[in-house]
Amino acid sequence: MISKATLELVNVSKRFGSTTAVDGINLKIPAGSYCCLLGPSGCGKTSTLRMIAGHESVTSGDILVGANNVTDLPPAGRNTAMMFQSYALFPHLSVLDNVAFALKMRSIDKEERHAEARKLLALVDMQAYEQRLPAQLSGGQQQRVALARALITKPQILLLDEPLSALDPFLRLRMRAELKRLQRELGITFIHVTHGQDEAMALADLVVLMNAGKIEQQGTPREIFNHPKTEFVAKFIGGHAVIRAGDETLAIRNDRLILNAPSAGVSGDFIAGTITEIEYQGTFIRVSIAGENGTDLAAELSETEFDQTGHSVGDRVLVSWNAANAHVLGATPFATVSTAGAA
Repeated sequence: MISKATLELVNVSKRFGSTTAVDGINLKIPAGSYCCLLGPSGCGKTSTLRMIAGHESVTSGDILVGANNVTDLPPAGRNTAMMFQSYALFPHLSVLDNVAFALKMRSIDKEERHAEARKLLALVDMQAYEQRLPAQLSGGQQQRVALARALITKPQILLLDEPLSALDPFLRLRMRAELKRLQRELGITFIHVTHGQDEAMALADLVVLMNAGKIEQQGTPREIFNHPKTEFVAKFIGGHAVIRAGDETLAIRNDRLILNAPSAGVSGDFIAGTITEIEYQGTFIRVSIAGENGTDLAAELSETEFDQTGHSVGDRVLVSWNAANAHVLGATPFATVSTAGAA
């Protein structure tokens, strides 16, 4: 049975010369949770993961796994395991020996380590491929082997560095579900680095959105999406219009924007604009609007709503919203606020 452990970062920083990659972050990840470190390239998420793993030294601060301070311990002494983006399987070893390799390094006898490896291969449904070489496997199969190899040391925390980025879109969705299933079955903490918003929203119990070496916001996917704290969060997560109304900057979900004909009597705030693009997205119609005040908007309408409006590219519309659906954003130094006026 694999035991669980919380992970805590206390004022952790990482500097490379004069460049600060991670800037004094504080984070506590509950035991047994699925956490996604999310953000754009260069935000510090991979450096954070590598510091947790022990593959990158900490410039300042502390890393705690359970009650143990592991800041200065080597990777093997942290009760963590890392699955690399490239999978890093040994090309000359069979699937079975790839998975069993860590136990071989611990001088576990061949019969015992192969028995443990077979248990893990069964967990990831790869037992039928144990004698194959990595080159004889698909990308998805290689990923499963890499997962089994990472799990064989019974880590309390599994670290995943963009594990789905090399897969095609269909397989990515399938393996996303597999990762979540494995995490539920094992009950251990998964910490998963990604720049994909959809991936983080689908997988995580806790989303940690990073920007410029700091944590911009953390919370459940629903908290982050419905209550973004800053303009950066609203724009990076997507699905929101960012609008300046009077002295406030607002985030409004695209599916809560209302399109009105110019002749409609609209109460409250609205933005006049022209439809520039209409895209069918299956479950909704995306209508892009260029606001007359320079604000670009994208309303998401159901097929029924869109069919009732009869809008076309080039039509002039008034984009309004219910005040109850407008979320006031805090100030952020990382983005330029869109300008939109109330008519």
